[in-house]
Amino acid sequence: MFCQILGQATKHPNSILLFIFIGEEGTGAVLYVLCLVLFDPDVSWGRKHNPERWNERGSCDRYKFYSVNADYSKRKKVRASK
Repeated sequence: MFCQILGQATKHPNSILLFIFIGEEGTGAVLYVLCLVLFDPDVSWGRKHNPERWNERGSCDRYKFYSVNADYSKRKKVRASK
């Protein structure tokens, strides 16, 4: 595949910048996902220390889904720390 990219770059020199930007964007996407995986407190890699981390979530914790039957006006407000 790298030989094919080099062949295209020699035939069409204007495409060199395109390959550079696509490589940078792909690298940035991989680094962003790694950052989310490594530094997110909700991600657990150890099975021995905390195998079922989702059981420790309280009723006031924020989730990324919406429940139609829950009354959110009666819940305690949780603010993010700055």
